[in-house]
Amino acid sequence: MAFRLTHSAALAAAILLGGCSFVDESLFPSLTPDGSSGGASSQTAGQPAVTSAPLTAQSVTPGQPTGTFVGGKVIALRNDLTQLQSTLNSQNDRLQQVRTQTVQDSQRFHGTIAAIEARLQVGTTPGNPILVQQWNEAQSELDRINEDVLAMNRLTTDVASTSGMAAYLLESVRAARSLSGAVDEDHRQLRVLEDETSRTTVLIERLLTELSADAQRQQQYLSNERTDLNTLAVSIKNGQLYGSSLSGARLGAGAAPVSPFSAAPVATTERPLVVIRFDRPNVNYEDALYTAVKGALDRRPNAVFEVVAVAPAGGAPGVSSVGEAASIRNAQSVLRSLTQMGLPNDRVRTSQASSPSASNGEVQVFVR
Repeated sequence: MAFRLTHSAALAAAILLGGCSFVDESLFPSLTPDGSSGGASSQTAGQPAVTSAPLTAQSVTPGQPTGTFVGGKVIALRNDLTQLQSTLNSQNDRLQQVRTQTVQDSQRFHGTIAAIEARLQVGTTPGNPILVQQWNEAQSELDRINEDVLAMNRLTTDVASTSGMAAYLLESVRAARSLSGAVDEDHRQLRVLEDETSRTTVLIERLLTELSADAQRQQQYLSNERTDLNTLAVSIKNGQLYGSSLSGARLGAGAAPVSPFSAAPVATTERPLVVIRFDRPNVNYEDALYTAVKGALDRRPNAVFEVVAVAPAGGAPGVSSVGEAASIRNAQSVLRSLTQMGLPNDRVRTSQASSPSASNGEVQVFVR
């Protein structure tokens, strides 16, 4: 099938001369415990922000026993409020400790990342083992931040339980005012107790709100940094620092997700964004590929991409089959590179085509 390469709204094509890219299944086998690779997101500046103002409940106002049944209920409810406030203060202390630990872990993580990026910026060898070791250290530091996030999630569950107990205690205090056999002093103490329980409930809800916001922010921060770390791994492998990652632009509402793979041949008049010619082995095409795709995403944040394996047209059947298989492998390699650079799977698909001009086979990338 002939492959047409024109389009009325032409995009700038980065023409790459060279052979096959790397075909390793993983960037560095020791980088992640499960050997999986991931996308990358936009660069995160500094550690995540946290709210540092502590919340401390005031002490419970003491009262004199009245000797009535209601007076006994007041004493029990006052003890319950004291215990509730102690729990609140303990949980607030836990939050401050987690916040402090998160900042410390983030500072260590960013210090390691800064050292790697500084070395890449001035230039280094591809796959520098020193940078690989630093990358592994950064991965461990990020795992510690993940433990901080898990601690926040556990604390959120505990504070939510405390909030439920506070609501129950407030209702119990209000219900005690309707009991018979009370004296005026009992009702006075109940009003004071109701006010203090209400204030304590407000503090618990505020703590829960802050904690939930912290946990959500840290989870997003952790997700961004994990994907950034994978983009940095690509930089280490190639010995060159890349800019912001390809996953910074999210799929727009008007664009439908596409299947990661498609066997349908391409029939288009569109001009390719990138043409990668595989006419010699071990060419480094990733830098130009990243630049071209990043530029397309800057212009069209909701863009999706198609990676086309273009085999030479004509020739003997056996030679043609070999050429088609090679072009598919090359397209899969390009697809893997885009994934490692952070392009989400639902933003890219693959297909096959043939062209008389593709004497050695090539891979073409289109913007859809």
